[in-house]
Amino acid sequence: MPKKKIIIDTDPGIDDILALLLALSATSEEVEVLLISLTFGNIEVKSCLRNVVSMFHILEKEMQWRLEKGRPQGFEALRAHPPIVAVGAEDPLEDQKMLADYFHGTDGLGGIHASHPHFTPTEAWEHLFDPTSEPTEIDPVPTGGAHQQSFIPSKRRAHEEILRVLRENDPDTVSIVAVGPLTNLALASAADPETFLRAKEVVVMGGAISEPGNVTPVAEFNSYADAFAAARVYALTSPSPRSTIPPGTSLPVYPASLGKQLTVRLFPLDITLRHNLTRGQFRSTITPLLEAGSPLATWVSAFMAHTFATLERLHPKQNGDSAELSLHDPVCVWYAITAEDGGWKPSATSPEDIRVETTGQWTRGLCVVDRRDRHPIEGDEESSSDHGLWLSARAGNRVWRMDQSPVETTFGGILMDRIFS
Repeated sequence: MPKKKIIIDTDPGIDDILALLLALSATSEEVEVLLISLTFGNIEVKSCLRNVVSMFHILEKEMQWRLEKGRPQGFEALRAHPPIVAVGAEDPLEDQKMLADYFHGTDGLGGIHASHPHFTPTEAWEHLFDPTSEPTEIDPVPTGGAHQQSFIPSKRRAHEEILRVLRENDPDTVSIVAVGPLTNLALASAADPETFLRAKEVVVMGGAISEPGNVTPVAEFNSYADAFAAARVYALTSPSPRSTIPPGTSLPVYPASLGKQLTVRLFPLDITLRHNLTRGQFRSTITPLLEAGSPLATWVSAFMAHTFATLERLHPKQNGDSAELSLHDPVCVWYAITAEDGGWKPSATSPEDIRVETTGQWTRGLCVVDRRDRHPIEGDEESSSDHGLWLSARAGNRVWRMDQSPVETTFGGILMDRIFS
């Protein structure tokens, strides 16, 4: 199979870090992570950046430790192609900002920067991302030594880097895996929609269709955190994007005609909640590595202890070794790596006209699906029987909602094996 090229747009966050580790632990033949673009979401974007830089700091220590212990270094995808890291959106397009620090901790990783400060690099790296500071020459090389470079810092905004990467690669060769609010993607598509449509597909962790929401009764966090951004990105799947684009944003309306429709693969809570890691699975993998002195195992164990404790506090049925962390973001990365596996299947009704509510008092972030059994209507003008152009064959979104997975019962073990083996 040809190597996948991916951009990961993320708000790290606990399961985001696990998703990044999964991607970077792939073989160099499986995937190349071209760009990690950061957005607000679980926490403020500056904290997201600190978490990502800390992750690379730990990976350098881990690979050096493995080398000294005579173990395979792993993380081939990282060593072969250090990714660019770019900082993006600090706020949603229009809505009041909401963070998920109640679950992830104020720093996004369960307070690890205070509890384990020796694993957090000094903040001397911040100027590397500051567009107002003097440019520095950085020679990225495979990681594994104290003075080697494991990522390439960018002074461009994340949405600008997304467009640059898409311009510099052939059309339909780069997939975007979006596991946070879609603000960076909305900004990129508004700035240059035709370049954005060079993406092979956009794999989105977001929304809830038949499951309850996880931040309101009806809304999943990423869709809620920037409902306008999600609605704008989904609109690009429509043959007539103006038929579903939300009003009331400062971004420009899309052109009346675009060169192609965007392919969105949506992973809502309906499928991600079926991919879990139990505390018992995690403990059985991590304990011997902790005893052996693995820096990565020590770091991950620290924030996962917070995670399982939080799950027990929030959910009365989560306790002991049976407590389960849902692997929302890692499953999207795993799809991007293994998309050819026939076990991945969209819903029988895909592509579906899924739209995101942006203005409702109680329904912000709700994924709206037309469940009426009605005949389609020809034309692209609203009628008295079709407010919102839900029945028009030439309007509405066309989202591929993923519904079946080949790894529902085994994914927790796969994740642990990939990251720590």
